[in-house]
Amino acid sequence: MNPYLLIFLATGATTIRVLGLTLLSIVTGWFLAYGAIKSKYFENIYISVIEVFESVPVISFFPIVLVIFITRIGGPLGVELAADFLVFTAVVWNIWMAEYQAFKTVPREMEEVVDNIDLGFFGKLSKLYIPFSIPRIAANLFPSVSDGFFYITVSEVIEVGTHTYQTFGIGTLLTDFSNNIFLTEMSLLVMSFFVIATIAILREYTKRAVARYTLDTDAPIIRRGRLNTRQTSRIASVISKNPFSRLSSYYRYQNLDIEEKFEKLEKKKKYYRYVYIAIGLFILILLLYGSASLIISVKADQWFYLFSKTPEIIIYLAYDYARVATILLISLAIAIFLGYYLAVNKRAESVGIPIIQTLSAYPAPIYFPFVFIFTLPFISKFFGPYTDEFYVLAIGFISTFYYVFYSFWMGVKALPSEYWELMKNMNMGYFKKMRYIIIPAAFPYLISGISSTINSAWGGLMIGEYWPNIYGDKSLYVHTGLMKLIDVATANGNIELAAWASFIFSIVVVIYSILFTRKMMDLARKKYVAEEGIYAA
Repeated sequence: MNPYLLIFLATGATTIRVLGLTLLSIVTGWFLAYGAIKSKYFENIYISVIEVFESVPVISFFPIVLVIFITRIGGPLGVELAADFLVFTAVVWNIWMAEYQAFKTVPREMEEVVDNIDLGFFGKLSKLYIPFSIPRIAANLFPSVSDGFFYITVSEVIEVGTHTYQTFGIGTLLTDFSNNIFLTEMSLLVMSFFVIATIAILREYTKRAVARYTLDTDAPIIRRGRLNTRQTSRIASVISKNPFSRLSSYYRYQNLDIEEKFEKLEKKKKYYRYVYIAIGLFILILLLYGSASLIISVKADQWFYLFSKTPEIIIYLAYDYARVATILLISLAIAIFLGYYLAVNKRAESVGIPIIQTLSAYPAPIYFPFVFIFTLPFISKFFGPYTDEFYVLAIGFISTFYYVFYSFWMGVKALPSEYWELMKNMNMGYFKKMRYIIIPAAFPYLISGISSTINSAWGGLMIGEYWPNIYGDKSLYVHTGLMKLIDVATANGNIELAAWASFIFSIVVVIYSILFTRKMMDLARKKYVAEEGIYAA
């Protein structure tokens, strides 16, 4: 086949794979998020599972892929399902988390309306929860799609030990063309066109989502001055079409018996409570069964070896958490200052956002080796023995900074227009705005972004901490790190050690999810839902 046509078809296949699995993530997330907010039992299990799997890098799913898809199903179908599963695990978690956090922060007044008019399950989803989650989904579309493209080189080409499994896509072609510089450059060029086109479509969708589905907000943000009748009529038009505005109208026409409705509501709550408890118990039983089967299958001497490695694993994990904290602080600072600037400056936003979106969607493992070899002479002079650490933090930052950036940027754009008028009337300065209005109003978005940034930084660390022959005979290594340990164990075929290190890692992540993410979201719902301020006024 003509190599240029092959490159075009492969890039198209990869793009369809990423977008299709992103859509699947959105649809399934709506149902799971609804279950989580209706049952504390299911919520505890669901959030812990999301936190664990979002933090575990895609490469750590190789043992599952090998056992379930490649070994048991086998053939081209097994390899395709394995690649789809790996891409799905790259895009799904932050979307599921964003939908849960959106459902969790729906204003109580809106929930009371849908309860009082006695909407059913699908009615509540379609009239309230799904529309309210659209801006949060839009904020996470870019990082999800970016993650999907980021991991194509390890999803479409699976290497474990001496075995290599491939499925059709641009990641496979880039591996096959590794010795042909011209075809590699052509592949990168074609992929750039696909990435830019995808970003343009998502950006247009994001604009429409913010204008249509955020509560009483004027988006895109405009500079406030004297009254503009054109903008005022445009806002009225948006509000009149807003699902939330239509929802409020239902309340005026309902005249049902209060006691009867209350009894029906209580019966439904009890019914759903039992359903969600059953689902949670089913998932827990599956996890316990899988764990028991694994424990029984491992020999005693192998357990002694794994236990002896546990202190080393914990130390390596502490080093990696220090790296993740550094990446988070840098990402948060950029998000708060640059995200706000772009949200309130339309001209700068029209230039800056497409650039950031394109760079974040372009797979870093493909272009980072060129950045590495070009900057190495300068960076090594400045950082000396810490040069490798700098590059590991750099690829970790590139792989995850956009989560908190997009979340905060979208949170600012979704801020109801009444708050902008208030800040203008009170003549508030920049830092006063940030402290009293912007950051508190965007707090639910920030928590979503921070959580995803922390959880997704591990993927960049896994690629960067052990990267042999990153360019020619140059390699990128760190001395100490859990992701390096898992990388080396996987490359050597030591799946048991890689799985055990991932298991220890998952325990720490569960503790983190309970102590941080869920408590922060509860706090956001109690104190920092900006839309409730409109009703309170």
